[in-house]
Amino acid sequence: MRHRFFSATDLAAGALVTLTSDERHHARVVRVRDGEEVEVFDGRGAGFFGVYDDGTVSLTTPAPDRESPVDIHLAMAIINLEKFELVLQKATELGVRSVIPMVTERVELRPERYRGKQERWRKIVFEAVKQSGRARIPELAEPTDFADVVTRDGIRILFDADTPPSPPTAQHPNIPITLLIGPEGGWSDDELRAARAEACRFEQLGPRRLRAETAAIVACAIIAARSAGF
Repeated sequence: MRHRFFSATDLAAGALVTLTSDERHHARVVRVRDGEEVEVFDGRGAGFFGVYDDGTVSLTTPAPDRESPVDIHLAMAIINLEKFELVLQKATELGVRSVIPMVTERVELRPERYRGKQERWRKIVFEAVKQSGRARIPELAEPTDFADVVTRDGIRILFDADTPPSPPTAQHPNIPITLLIGPEGGWSDDELRAARAEACRFEQLGPRRLRAETAAIVACAIIAARSAGF
């Protein structure tokens, strides 16, 4: 894949984009040569190929659309921070539109452990966007209570190894889907009742019990694959 650079400006064929100092530094680090073809994306879904020349890029043709056709959101219980950051990276690579750090009854981390992590988490998401070829930067929500997540618009799918799955239904590409992944300790009985009361769907991820970070990655991959969203 070509070297990729971010520009917040509006992109169009024929435009000349001046890269920021950070992106010019990145170009020096990876040793981009003048005249080399690169890619520029705006973080909002647009991407273009172009020709690099001393910190500027002359845009030529649109880059392929690598975004998922389905609006997938991941509500991930806040787990061990290193594992949570792995989920941020991999969910971004798999095409989610947003990640909601979710506070559930059995989250073991105290709020002070993850308070103030948003900037670091956004950087992880941004680097995953660059690496994976995406042109849209997923939104990273503030930590959100489970009770607020289960009332989100669209389809909500709660993954639980011990709850019988809901009957299959058709997946409509224009309806957003929120995937709910619990912490290592699982969901409480009250949370499961609340999810049923809010008409959440229930699904399982096979016969084995997966770690929370593994479950999140597998769930994103399965839902994306159903939509041919890779």
